[in-house]
Amino acid sequence: MELRLLATFEKVAEVLSFTRAAAELGYAQSSVTAQIKALETSLGAGLFDRLGGRIRLTPAGERLLPYARRMAELAEEARTAVADGEAAGTITVGTMESLTTYRLPPLLEYVHHRHPGVRLSLRPTLGDATRQALRQGTYDLGFLMEAGTEHEGLESEVLAPEPLALVAAPGHPLAGRTGLTAADLVDAALVGTEPGCAYRDLFEAELAAGGAAAPAFLEFGTIEASKRAVASGLGIALLPRITVQEELASGALVALGWEPPFTLFTQLAWRRGKRLPAHVRLFVEQARRLARE
Repeated sequence: MELRLLATFEKVAEVLSFTRAAAELGYAQSSVTAQIKALETSLGAGLFDRLGGRIRLTPAGERLLPYARRMAELAEEARTAVADGEAAGTITVGTMESLTTYRLPPLLEYVHHRHPGVRLSLRPTLGDATRQALRQGTYDLGFLMEAGTEHEGLESEVLAPEPLALVAAPGHPLAGRTGLTAADLVDAALVGTEPGCAYRDLFEAELAAGGAAAPAFLEFGTIEASKRAVASGLGIALLPRITVQEELASGALVALGWEPPFTLFTQLAWRRGKRLPAHVRLFVEQARRLARE
């Protein structure tokens, strides 16, 4: 079996589309179709069921997929081992805005300057989407900010707890009050990032438990837009403290006297059983080191 054919099979199995696989691999669609047919002929088994415009793995394809992944990982390790010891390769990383902007720059700078042969491809996704992409093999690594630290089908490592802050404009009616409860917040206008963000969802559940109806959020999509909305007096927002440190220090925002009854942890995760190539292990080790500093 040729590695090239297995790599094409793995990509088609990940995206379940010959057209999309061809685009991501830089091949013509006819070339992808021919490679899959050649692999099926070599193995004496069909790997995909074609159902109109859709495809799915056959039982034989399901059995082949983990072997294709392992062989691709071993091939990457072999290339690294003979390249004078210099780490090289692409790492596809799922992450989220708060981590990319506020936690990851030192790590990204280190890899860029110290290991120019390593190419990082950052994909902005939230928890559920990141976990699914890791299980499917679309991402090599994923950063999560979650309360839970056990994830089905994944290995995960806690890098650090992630403190949260409930913030408001300085003139907000709740500013300066201490000992606030969820019931005190039910009638406040709320600003939030998109649903699916762990701290947004946990905050929403906490408020719903203390109020008569599910709370409504003004959704601004990004943390930066949310901070501007809060500073303009449009509502209050629960955000990672690291994202509002500058605004709290300057007085543009104030922290309200409410402590979240839950704790989130920034974590690094990868598919369980996956053999991490040398350049991916280097990235993981550097993430651990920076988290300890």
